[in-house]
Amino acid sequence: AAAPAPLLALALTLRTLNCFLVQTSFVPDEYWQSLEVAHRMNIHNYGYLTWEWTSCLRGYSYPLIFASMYKALQLLAKDNVQLLIWVPRLAQAMLAAFADVKLYSLVQHLENSETAKFVFFCQLCSWFTWYACTRTLTNTMETILNIFALSYYPIKGSKMGNSCKYLALVALATVVRPTAVIPWMPLVFSNFLQEKRKADLILQKCVPVGLVTVGTSVIIDRVFFGEWVLVQLNFLKFNVLQNLATFYGTHPWHWYFTQGLPVVLGPHLPFFIHGCVLTPRRYHVFLLAVIWTVLVYSTLSHKEFRFIYPVLPFCMIFCGYSLKHLKAWKKSAASFLLLSNLLPALYTGLVHQRGTLDVMSHIQQLCNNPHQSQAFVFILMPCHSTPFYSHVHCPLKMRFLQCPPNLTGNKSYVDEADVFYSNPLGWLNKEFYNDTLLPSHLILFSVLEQEISPFLALRGYEKTATVFHTHVPQGRVGSHIYIYRRKTEM
Repeated sequence: AAAPAPLLALALTLRTLNCFLVQTSFVPDEYWQSLEVAHRMNIHNYGYLTWEWTSCLRGYSYPLIFASMYKALQLLAKDNVQLLIWVPRLAQAMLAAFADVKLYSLVQHLENSETAKFVFFCQLCSWFTWYACTRTLTNTMETILNIFALSYYPIKGSKMGNSCKYLALVALATVVRPTAVIPWMPLVFSNFLQEKRKADLILQKCVPVGLVTVGTSVIIDRVFFGEWVLVQLNFLKFNVLQNLATFYGTHPWHWYFTQGLPVVLGPHLPFFIHGCVLTPRRYHVFLLAVIWTVLVYSTLSHKEFRFIYPVLPFCMIFCGYSLKHLKAWKKSAASFLLLSNLLPALYTGLVHQRGTLDVMSHIQQLCNNPHQSQAFVFILMPCHSTPFYSHVHCPLKMRFLQCPPNLTGNKSYVDEADVFYSNPLGWLNKEFYNDTLLPSHLILFSVLEQEISPFLALRGYEKTATVFHTHVPQGRVGSHIYIYRRKTEM
């Protein structure tokens, strides 16, 4: 059963609004693993690739989507910086809207229109979906592909099931992000157990689909890396076998159960638990996928909220089922869900961690300056705090503190950012021993100002702008961002 057109129009309108009401930064990967790479692919004379790309840890298939958009804008002579920022975000929002409607169609087909409407409602008012679904993260694309794949999954009682289509979408998600295979392990295994012609499923569907998608991915990577490489294998080695992701922080094993899932579900949590108790047995495979994913990710030391985002749509099916069965409490529960999700959605989308994006508009202005060639911007922040050339789009001289993990096994290894933060004043005086080397602009969090104030005063820097960032400063991240400019410059 197809979803009604007004529903698609509603989803498209809401996700477009969603896109413009998310003006904050979430994690560096949002830019550094997609837009920055696309900018470098498209405009070869300038751009920046992080260590993941020089180590062949990421594939070019996902950034290629954005590089194609950038190329189209370039050919139309419309490649101004605002369009480079918003067109990929709007494209992601459109995909998210189609995924929302696909989720509705799936539940309508499996249950009825009423249950489908409640699932659709839960999906639309989820604060975390609102926060993440229009971002250019691989996790976002993985979540969208999961919903599309789910709609073709041959669950008991489904006439829409199509093994070839769902396997192709899962394979595509795995190309975008290799960990996408995790939620699908119990689902594919369940499909295999139910399938009467098991050999056909493997030889006529799994193998051809896998070969085509991985083959295409390998060819794309061959073009851009200039050598044959299997990034999915490198990604697995780094994150699982070598567990080097711990360089970016570690959490206790129970973190996803005690913090991760409760935060991502937010006010939906009691409805999810209630729905798990109520739903028919055939949906237990979806619940198994959620539990299995959380368990697998719990074994890895480095944990993030976005890693479990791809199973959130699975959870929404249970939430919608719960809401539908609340009888007299339906309206009150729906109002509670809407209002309780609205505040975190708007706060995280418009207020929390917005400074690192707002500061880019100040850097963009340097591109229009007649002395642009003399400008040199140094971002004195934890590395990858801000986007880079994708949000500036001119060959400005820029630098940031580096922080690649210890790839050589050197026991005394310390990255540049850590060396800097251990003695900021000493590092700056040593690095810029000669005035001719000094940056024209310094960008720093407010917490660093006092420590390096002697350097700023001695070298003739003046504060030209203060940008709000967050109400909850932590460690090296301050509440505000300061822009300093050398008086002798420009």
